[in-house]
Amino acid sequence: MYRPGRMLRPVHSSATFLDGNGKVAVSQTTLNAGPTPGRSAKRSIYISEGTSRWRRFVSFSIEGFLFLVTSLSLIAVFFIILFIAIDAIPFFQLEGFTEFFTSIRWYPSGSPPEFGALAIIFGSGMVTFLAAMIAVPLALLSAVSLSDILPFSVRQFAKPVIEIIAAIPSVAYGFFALVVFAPILQTSGGHLLGILVWLFGAPLALIVSFVVGDMLADRIFGDNVTQVQRTAILLLLMGIFSVGLYFLYAPISAIKISSGTNALNVSIILGIMALPTIVSVSEDALQAVGRELREGSYALGATRAETITKVVIPAARSGIIAAIILGIMRAIGETMVVWMASGNASQIPSPWYNVLEPVRTLTATIAGDMGEADHVTGSSRYHVLFAMALFLLLISFFSNLISEWAVMRSKKKWGV
Repeated sequence: MYRPGRMLRPVHSSATFLDGNGKVAVSQTTLNAGPTPGRSAKRSIYISEGTSRWRRFVSFSIEGFLFLVTSLSLIAVFFIILFIAIDAIPFFQLEGFTEFFTSIRWYPSGSPPEFGALAIIFGSGMVTFLAAMIAVPLALLSAVSLSDILPFSVRQFAKPVIEIIAAIPSVAYGFFALVVFAPILQTSGGHLLGILVWLFGAPLALIVSFVVGDMLADRIFGDNVTQVQRTAILLLLMGIFSVGLYFLYAPISAIKISSGTNALNVSIILGIMALPTIVSVSEDALQAVGRELREGSYALGATRAETITKVVIPAARSGIIAAIILGIMRAIGETMVVWMASGNASQIPSPWYNVLEPVRTLTATIAGDMGEADHVTGSSRYHVLFAMALFLLLISFFSNLISEWAVMRSKKKWGV
């Protein structure tokens, strides 16, 4: 089609047809609108063999470079594990496995030296478990509140503040635990524990009251429930929880703490350090569920509590599990806080669940004894620290495997 401003130029093509006498006629020239040859140079659709080889070489080089970059972390982890295993195996060849995993006597500089790490392993497990018990409920409640309960403006302000906590250096946490929190815990530990029960228990009781109150109101009054009835049930539940917290304060406030550097001190600080990771990742997982599932649940007549507990949280379960594992890994691998504020006593508390006794952890032992170990002769005291490091690596490795299995199982079960 001819357009103004464009020149008609001949395009040589052939067309065959029959004329009126039945003879074959050939038309070889037609007119076509297009740019003049002087305006743009012709480009061949054919690529020479040399150009093709060069393009394949460039493509292969870029792919190889990107593969190398992505493999650097895997290569680094492999050599770290290899280096630690090379220095850990000689200890087990010299001393065996029995004393390391079954004895609580840790005297590496004694004569003869004793390398029982059972109490140290127990201390690591105790502070990690307590930190998880503190961090996980608070973090999940905070994530649910930020995602589905609080206004958007509050979320925009609160989430960055929570994430700032992750940027605080661990040595600052340890200094606070040793200089500020430990003396308070020793002099007024009972009253402080009672206050902590109120600080942690009151928000938990409030959220539980909202959730249970919604369910009870719908179950008791059905579709005819009014706002006054919901409020009455909520106030009743809050009153019951408040009375329970009041009677719980008296026996807790009477507890006497002999040393402020103990397992409870470290567990509280580790729980606070793990909070930002769990809150941030869990809240992102809850936000990723999308408005469609929530609106569909509301359209079917579900309340906010039912939507959160039966739709949103199950749909985000895989992300929540990953967040919890990341938080626990942060607590397991922490060194400075437990080194400064745990008391560093190689013992199993008596009774074993007494969190007010000093403990010693694997990371603190490695950090504290590495400077005193005999690096020149490669003694058992030197190699036992690498055995502890290898044990920590194996714990992290199997924890990650368990988390991956749980995430895959959750995705398969819920179809997400």
